[in-house]
Amino acid sequence: MENTVQQSAQNQANTVDNDRDVILSLENATVEFDMDRGTSRVLDSVDFDVYREEIVGIVGESGSGKSMLANAMLDAVEEPGRVTGSVRYFPEGEDPKDVLELSDTELRKFRWEEISMVFQGASRSFNPTMSIRGHFEETLKAHDEDLEDGMERTRELLSDLYLDPERVLDSYPHELSGGMSQRALIALSLVLEPEVLVMDEPTAALDLLMQRSILSLLSDLQEKYELTVVFITHDLPLVAGLADRLAVMYAFDLREVGPTESIVRNPSHPYTRALLKAVPNLDAPLDTMEPIEGSAPDPVATQDGCTYAPRCPLADDTCRESPPEFHQVDGNSEHAVTCYYWDQADEAVELDLDVADPEVSR
Repeated sequence: MENTVQQSAQNQANTVDNDRDVILSLENATVEFDMDRGTSRVLDSVDFDVYREEIVGIVGESGSGKSMLANAMLDAVEEPGRVTGSVRYFPEGEDPKDVLELSDTELRKFRWEEISMVFQGASRSFNPTMSIRGHFEETLKAHDEDLEDGMERTRELLSDLYLDPERVLDSYPHELSGGMSQRALIALSLVLEPEVLVMDEPTAALDLLMQRSILSLLSDLQEKYELTVVFITHDLPLVAGLADRLAVMYAFDLREVGPTESIVRNPSHPYTRALLKAVPNLDAPLDTMEPIEGSAPDPVATQDGCTYAPRCPLADDTCRESPPEFHQVDGNSEHAVTCYYWDQADEAVELDLDVADPEVSR
């Protein structure tokens, strides 16, 4: 096709913008687990750059590899899993760090002070026998932070998240609502002033109204503290109101990457369009929802060609025999898609963009 991007896999996946400052770079990042029936590859040679002070949304179905991508960024894949490839972090004004080469001591410091992570469900992240104050104090002491200064930051962060600092600090996790617990966890993740915040389905356990409320607060925090945010979710319409850029994952690799507005207004991979139809949101009537037929591929089984082909209405022998490279969408160098027939996706997967397009708040 005319718009095939003839460049390295790294540049294809990143839709490179030379004017932007990269803070985190993954090259050929792969996560594998050895199983009785073979090797399970749950992240498949991903190339991706995260830009400084952006909010990037990583979206896809459950099991698409989103969480493994997040864990690879922090070299936090649990054994017997292994991460290969390259994960580099670029502190401002310092030499880059090879994350996969850090010692255990360096990793513990890195995961709180440089890149922090918020997991789904605050109840599983807090110790039920310890007060919220105890969690903050323990974290500050473990990193040799001044306790008085650190608790002052704690109160400011809790206030930024519209929580009463003293009431929350004196509470135990079970005494807080789900929304309050999740906001307290976000504050805890930021207390050591990291540059990057990775959030893995942080609002999935909350109702839609609370999700939107927390995303609005997160946008304010990102601006105030000049954070870089990687937001992992299955809910494309929800994160589209927050993110500057979106990366759509399917079968453990990236399928479409680009500016949020471009992807939402012109989704060009059949899978991206199917995701927008499948996820409920407050603005879309229920009769517009349509589940994606079929199932995602087995991470142990190898498959020739495009891994989405068995579920794709556009798939032909070319798709089944050879995986597509990234293609520019309508000549937009920042919007790329791995599909031979991206320019026919709008006819193959009809989508009411007025319904699917969320109100972008940024």
